[in-house]
Amino acid sequence: MLYHAYELQRSWLNSASAFASIGVEMLNNPANPFNYVGPMGYMNIGPVAASALEVFAHATASYGKPAWNLEAIDVDGKPVAIVESTVVNRPFGDLKAFHREDLPEDAPRLLVVAPMSGHYATLLRGTVERMLQGYRVYVTDWADTKTVPLHEGTFDLDDYIDYVIGYLEHIGPDAQGGGAHVMAVCQPSVPVFAATAIMNRDGHPCTPRTLTMMGGPIDTRCSPTSVNDLAMDRPIEWFRHNVIATVPMQYRGAGRRVYPGFMQLAGFMSMNLGNHMISHYEMFKHLTVGDDESAQATKDFYDEYRSVCDMTAEFYLQTVQEVFQDHALPNGTFLHRGKRIDLGDITQTALLAIEGERDDISGLGQTRAALELTPQLDAGKKRYYMAEGAGHYGIFNGSRWRDKIAPVVEEFIAEHG
Repeated sequence: MLYHAYELQRSWLNSASAFASIGVEMLNNPANPFNYVGPMGYMNIGPVAASALEVFAHATASYGKPAWNLEAIDVDGKPVAIVESTVVNRPFGDLKAFHREDLPEDAPRLLVVAPMSGHYATLLRGTVERMLQGYRVYVTDWADTKTVPLHEGTFDLDDYIDYVIGYLEHIGPDAQGGGAHVMAVCQPSVPVFAATAIMNRDGHPCTPRTLTMMGGPIDTRCSPTSVNDLAMDRPIEWFRHNVIATVPMQYRGAGRRVYPGFMQLAGFMSMNLGNHMISHYEMFKHLTVGDDESAQATKDFYDEYRSVCDMTAEFYLQTVQEVFQDHALPNGTFLHRGKRIDLGDITQTALLAIEGERDDISGLGQTRAALELTPQLDAGKKRYYMAEGAGHYGIFNGSRWRDKIAPVVEEFIAEHG
């Protein structure tokens, strides 16, 4: 019933958004006589009302999967074309590849593992764009599980780890016999860390040369946030009965049990509701004074932020229990296909842990814990960086990412590449 209620509300709001958009067009039309006579004329109400309706229309619209829109990037002041392709197709996630047309074939390869946490991989557009300056970039493009038919089976943490290892195998070793570099942003830090331990243990030829973990919940007992507290305050059965829903019949994944993306979005929005309200008020003010560029920047952010996707119930529940409740990885009880993961097996992959000073999703120390959990890895292959003033989103997007954090990543990769 939860999903059906949401779909009903979404249909109503889509209609309201459409009517509001029509109102905007009418009020902004110079041929509208009411803009010149009566109260709307001499009190200039028309533009103000149009701006209010435009904010409402944008806030209530539905959003699908965004496009990457990485046709070209700026290199030394000149546009350079970007080649985009899908190199691996799998039911629960594809592997996308991006590279500059002028980049040599032996350029370093970087696998960016996107979160499976309610948003599409395009949330990392800024991350990918910055790293395209000097790398052949691969990105995990996770599927919206409400579109995955039931006959494709289930997808849990074990499958996630297998997918990551499979992607690295597809990228393959380089001419020197080493694997690609890997960057895990937020949630995937845990399964990618586990996959790295497995590949080190097995002496896998595609073992990552470096692993950069950014704002990842490796050990959520360090500086717990409200997200961590929510997971700890309720038993796993509460999550199973209150936030898991069945996909309605109009989707290809009808009947699949999922954690809906709209639930995740509601949670994130409520954490900083005041800031989101201020952002929309600022957009309204930009529109009323004709600052379309600033208003569009806000729209672009929320177009991406409100584009959400579902994840399988088994993956979500296992993540809550293993990562946030049992702290299985730092406690040494994390299993993959029934076999215990030993982080002490990591002896080859260099590790970089990056945290944001103001991160309200993964608190300070949670990602840094990874460096303390790998006793057999040489200290020279470990590095920690704390981005001053950065929140969770600012670690991988925006000016701090481009100007301060990305150079640290590039330097680390060059040192251990």
